[in-house]
Amino acid sequence: MKNILFLLIVLTAATINAQTDKIFKHSGETVEGKVIRLEEYTVVFVYEGEDAENTIGKYAIEKIVYGKSGRVEDVTEKIDVNGENDWEKVVILEEKSYIAGLKKVDEVRGKTGLINMQTGNTGDKKAEKKLKMDAAKLGCAFILLTADKTTVGKNSNMLGGSQAIKKGIAYNY
Repeated sequence: MKNILFLLIVLTAATINAQTDKIFKHSGETVEGKVIRLEEYTVVFVYEGEDAENTIGKYAIEKIVYGKSGRVEDVTEKIDVNGENDWEKVVILEEKSYIAGLKKVDEVRGKTGLINMQTGNTGDKKAEKKLKMDAAKLGCAFILLTADKTTVGKNSNMLGGSQAIKKGIAYNY
């Protein structure tokens, strides 16, 4: 009788655990709970036994394994940045919710020289490249853009050139 009761408890526990969704993050962490919805850049879920909704940015998530069906959904590929030469892999994010689940590393900055004869677009691209290179040096794949300023003509310098300044916070897994 004890063996049958024990078997029923084990089977019930296995069934309950099998219905828990698992969110696998690129950092190696696994989050267990119930996925409520997938949005364009985020995943909304609740922890097992709780009602409060939580959000993780999709950039932090490798895959989701749904407990009820066992279906595996690949979310994003991991971006490996191993130094300044990988600057082109760095992703600039403009929405704070997209970095949920990532780790803040440091502030980064990219700007063009004060005296230059660049068009606004060229200066903007150079500032973006410098910003990404700064993050890549830190081994970070993501930047949350906090400031994007371009001054042109007499507002920039006495020579009538332009200056682009971009600031952000670098994040990694």
